[in-house]
Parts: sequence; C-alpha cells; structure tokens
Amino acid sequence: MPAQPLTGRTIAVPETRELEVFAGLLERRGARVLRCPLVAIRDAPDPAPVLAFARLLAEGGCDDFILTTGEGLRRLLACIERHEPALRAAFLAALARVRKITRGPKPARALRELGLQPDLAAAAPTTAGVIATLGAEDFTGRRVGVQLYGQEPNWPLREFLTGAGATVFTVAPYVYADAADAAAVRALLGQLARGAVDAIAFTSTPQVERLFAAGTAAEVRAALGTTLVAAIGPVVAATLERHGVRARLMPEDAFFLKPLTRALEEALGAPG
Repeated sequence: MPAQPLTGRTIAVPETRELEVFAGLLERRGARVLRCPLVAIRDAPDPAPVLAFARLLAEGGCDDFILTTGEGLRRLLACIERHEPALRAAFLAALARVRKITRGPKPARALRELGLQPDLAAAAPTTAGVIATLGAEDFTGRRVGVQLYGQEPNWPLREFLTGAGATVFTVAPYVYADAADAAAVRALLGQLARGAVDAIAFTSTPQVERLFAAGTAAEVRAALGTTLVAAIGPVVAATLERHGVRARLMPEDAFFLKPLTRALEEALGAPG
C-alpha cells in the first residue's frame, strides 16, 4: 500500500475543544500528533451578566447583534439553559428578529444549528473586517449587542459603533484558562527547539499568547523558527505577526480544521 501523505511527519496540535477531531484528521493521514492543549475554554465565572444580556435581547433591547465566535453563542445558550431555562424561547425568538452580523464562518455555523442565518457577514473574519463591512451603515439610535471574544474588550469595534451613533451592550459568555502546566509547555518548546516537530498548527490566538508566556520572546521565536508554523485563519496569523513570527501556512478562504489539515497535507506531503 502507498504511504499516507503525512507518514513520518510530527505535528504539534495546541487545540483543546476539538483536539481529538483535529488529531484524528492528521493521524488518518499518517502523522504523529503531539497533543499539547495550551488553553481551556470555560464558562464565564459569573453567569449574572450573561443572563442580564440575554434578558435584554429577549425583551427587545437590541436592534443588531454582532457574533464574533460560534463558541460565544453556544455558551450563551448553555448559560440560559443551566440557570434560567424559561428564558430560552424568548431569547431565540428575539435572536430570530434582530439583525445578526457575523465575524466569520464559525458564528454563522452556530446560527445555522438553530435554524437561523446571518443577515450580514463580515467581508473578512476579523474586527477590521466587521468595521469595514459596517462602515456605510447608519447606527444612529440603534442598540447593538456585541458578543466578545473571550474577555477581550474589543475597543476598536466598540469605539467604531459608538462613534457611529449606536448604544453598545457587550456580553462575554466564556473565558480562557491555561490547559497545560508550565512544565508541559516548556517541554513543547524544547521539542520545537530541537527540530523534532515538522509543524505546529495554531487554531486560536490564546494558544499563541500562552506559548509566548512560557519563555522569553526571543526563545519562543527561535523555537518556532525551526518548524512550519500554521495558522487556521488571519486573526491567528496576525497575532503571530505581532510576536514577530510569520505563519507560513494558512487556508486560503475556509478557516476550519479540514482546510487546515489539507493545507498541512499539501505542504508536508509534497516531494522534498
């Protein structure tokens, strides 16, 4: 039988939530996968602000709702179901009514899981892409809900909206926490520095930040310089760039695990 395309390749995967899904995609192509989850996604420690936003939206308090991640919508619904299940029907009815603006394919997928569709999709799956898409919109007097990316306050988007005349309400349904202990992250850096890893595939910006928190910037950059650095999309690539690292591999137009796997297969499975 012919060898699988990634046979003999070692790929580090810092993913947490879909770690086994991603690892399975790579292993079925012959790769050896280093499972090194760097961050964990957890519910917001205080559900009260999340429920307050859900009630606001359910009572007609928003005209627009900007969804930045699919995880955010799922965690918001999970919080309702766990703490105030009677609110779910009114929340979903209001979600169907408001104008839904998505920052990329993942929140759009989360809406489709509920039988809903985005009303407006950002031209690029970034904050800058959302702002560019909304640049010609009139927000005077409009009430806009913004689902935050973790606890990142997203001041550029909020300042754009308030400057355009909107009243902004934010909700942060989840937080990021360390998933691997310091020793495990240092071990990963050591393997990278020794050239034992053919590629590392980042799927979120907190993964990048966690790795850079494990050593000096120069040390982490040097370790990453020995391997093929892959990013699932432009937001992650931009975070790497801010740390002085260029993502040498990124899917062209679909920022999911399967396109990232195909890109890795094409890059590492090619002759030479």
